Amino acid sequence: MHRVPVDSSSIESIGYEKNVLEVRFRNGGLYQYFDVSEEVVALLMRADSKGAFFNRSIRGRYPSRRLKPPQAAPI
Repeated sequence: MHRVPVDSSSIESIGYEKNVLEVRFRNGGLYQYFDVSEEVVALLMRADSKGAFFNRSIRGRYPSRRLKPPQAAPI
């Protein structure tokens, strides 16, 4: 999924496709959140504090899964 960089101290980038929100955090974690509406994503992208909005309105409110980083190819 294509993600765009955002101005946030906790979130590095955000992507959205077919009601799936994908968030890469600055600590390296990559998560997908399911059944997120376009309206919620628009509010997130406009929020002055994306981290605060995320914690208040998304984390714990939508089904989610952590994505594992891609494995390095063996040498």
